[in-house]
Order: sequence, then C-alpha cells, then structure tokens
Amino acid sequence: MATKSLPHGMGTFYKDCEHPQSRWSKCPHGYKIRYRSAAGKQTEEAGFSTQEKAIDHLTTVYQEKKAAPRNQGKAERIQKYGAMQFREYTSEWKAGQRDLAKSSLRTLESLLEHHILPTLGSRR
Repeated sequence: MATKSLPHGMGTFYKDCEHPQSRWSKCPHGYKIRYRSAAGKQTEEAGFSTQEKAIDHLTTVYQEKKAAPRNQGKAERIQKYGAMQFREYTSEWKAGQRDLAKSSLRTLESLLEHHILPTLGSRR
C-alpha cells in the first residue's frame, strides 16, 4: 500500500493494491482516503475512481473540520458517553483493546471487578 501525503492534518489518499504508485493512473482499483474526524477518530473511506475525486473529498472534509467549533469533539464525546455508566464504558473500552495478552486481560478484569467497579461502576 503506497500513500502520498497532503498538507499536514488533511489526510492521505492511496490505493490498497500491489501496483506501484507510478502506475496508479492505469490501475483499475479505486482510491481510498484516510483522515481524522473532528472528534479525533481515524476514518477511512473508499470508492473514489480518480485521484482528483479523492483529493476533492479530503479537501471538503478538511474544510468542514476546520469550520466546526473547536470543542465539537468534546461535545460528541459528552453526547455519546455522558449518560453511560462507568461499567458500560469499561465493557465498551475492553472490546476495543485488541492487543492485550491473556495475563494482562486477567489482571485488568481482576482490578476492575474487585477494586474499580464496586466504587465507580454505577457513576456516569
């Protein structure tokens, strides 16, 4: 997967195939883009037939992100997690942890079950 970078913070476009970047104009595979949303979450989109369409979409997303209020990411997190109990949040967080060894996971479960959740589990 080769990528070409745009100005810092805008994102990147690439093709997820074995063709070298010099052959992308003749390659039948579609372009993909990767960028960070206003909330800071990495996002990927695919299906752009030309490099220009991919760059245009990246530019649009970048301009919308810059025009959004600075605390929009915080507002989105509050909307998503504000009413959620800590117990629910930890289960969602654990589901996203892919690189934990079994022993680390056991230790985490023990700490949560015996020390943290009895005190904080019902809090929002």
